Amino acid sequence: MHSIVLILSTLVKSFSGDSQAMIENLDSVLLSRIQFAFTLSFHIFFPAFTIGLASWLAVLEWRLLATGNTVYGVIYRMWVKIFAVTFGMGVVSGVVMSFQFGTNWSVFADKAGNILGPLLGYEVLTSFFLEASFLGIMLFGWNRVDRRIHFAATVIVAAGTLISAFWILSANSWMQTPRGFRIGENGLLYPTDWMQIVFNPSFPFRFVHMVTAAYLTTAFAAGGVGAFYLLRGRHVREGRVILGMAMIMAVFVAPLQLLFGDLHGLNTFSNQPAKVAAIEGLWETRRGAPLILFGWPDQAEEKTKYAVEIPKLSSLILTHDFNGEVRGLKEWPKDQRPPVLWVFWSFRAMVGLGTLMILTGLTALVLYIRKRLFDVRWFQYWCMAMIPAGFAAVLAGWFVTEIGRQPYIIQGVMRTTEAVSPVKALPIAISLGAFILTYAVVFGAGSYYIMKLIRKGPETEAEVYGSHGVKEPPLITGIVSEKE
Repeated sequence: MHSIVLILSTLVKSFSGDSQAMIENLDSVLLSRIQFAFTLSFHIFFPAFTIGLASWLAVLEWRLLATGNTVYGVIYRMWVKIFAVTFGMGVVSGVVMSFQFGTNWSVFADKAGNILGPLLGYEVLTSFFLEASFLGIMLFGWNRVDRRIHFAATVIVAAGTLISAFWILSANSWMQTPRGFRIGENGLLYPTDWMQIVFNPSFPFRFVHMVTAAYLTTAFAAGGVGAFYLLRGRHVREGRVILGMAMIMAVFVAPLQLLFGDLHGLNTFSNQPAKVAAIEGLWETRRGAPLILFGWPDQAEEKTKYAVEIPKLSSLILTHDFNGEVRGLKEWPKDQRPPVLWVFWSFRAMVGLGTLMILTGLTALVLYIRKRLFDVRWFQYWCMAMIPAGFAAVLAGWFVTEIGRQPYIIQGVMRTTEAVSPVKALPIAISLGAFILTYAVVFGAGSYYIMKLIRKGPETEAEVYGSHGVKEPPLITGIVSEKE
């Protein structure tokens, strides 16, 4: 990436004593983009995990109430601690991102604040307060409140994560496909139709696609942990349940994600055709456009080198017609084209990881039919290797979304270069370095603690249910069967 090369070159100059040249070469817009990309990349991991994890915790507690099988409670108590840590790290990283609207992107905040401010405010009022309030019951109400009340708190927190995703994705989708506003004489954006703003053309597709991605991220992270326990011969009962539930998600949800992704792609083709042209690596407008599996898009020469193509498949996917027309990047002036290389390869990384998830689910189904799902060692190693797959796919998808929108921060309305704060580059570079060091320490410590919880594994049933015993958790009698 040219931005990374620029930063490295300026660092080299600084070590050679040419500090004045370094300062002159720094670009405040570029550094602000890198800083926001860095904080976003860290932040997106946590919502992607907590959205799925909160819903899974609700399912676990529902199974505990419905069956009386105490293994679900044991697993719940382990993962709710991990949820609390990731929720906290998500809050911290989210606050850092919101502050950057004022420090690095004040012009953007000033002009679009009438629209984005209420959307982000609704997220705090309807979601964050809800999650933060009932998280206390989830963490400290176990064996202290009625099981039904505790389950209700878990469901409310899970609903809160989905509401949060609703508002955040609505705001971001509006930046991709802005509707329901007018531009005043002072250059500020004013809302004219909140329904068009909230439910803008790309929002429904992006919301479903992101929530499904979050569920798959949690499923593969948890499934890898379950496989780890089975491989080590520790917490075998819990490992079987964790891996089994994860593979149910892989079998049914991973193929659905392919469908949702296709619908999202068709919507993007209609509303952001330049982004799709970058995804496809197409430079010339063509009928019967091929699908380029692999290649090297060269923005300077305006062609994709070493392309491996499947004839007419791109037209079929995007227009449902073998001879359908797909617009190439040359339809737009050079200064309106996104950075093609990053969009092209990020999309392929996302799709490749999604394909591996589908194949993992199909493999799990075959092993289950053969009654070997929990004792095939190579499959356990494979599930462990797939732990980061969901996180990487989510990050790649956000790269496609955000880089593919460039050079605009609000598609067709405001360029990124017009949105940056009037701040010199050097302070931004210093703060970026401070962020990197701080994140390494804070989130490194948080990640270490999560790994420690995973290595320790679930508590015993006596520890989870206390002096009440394991056969009859408090207040569960009369609600479900006591059978395990």
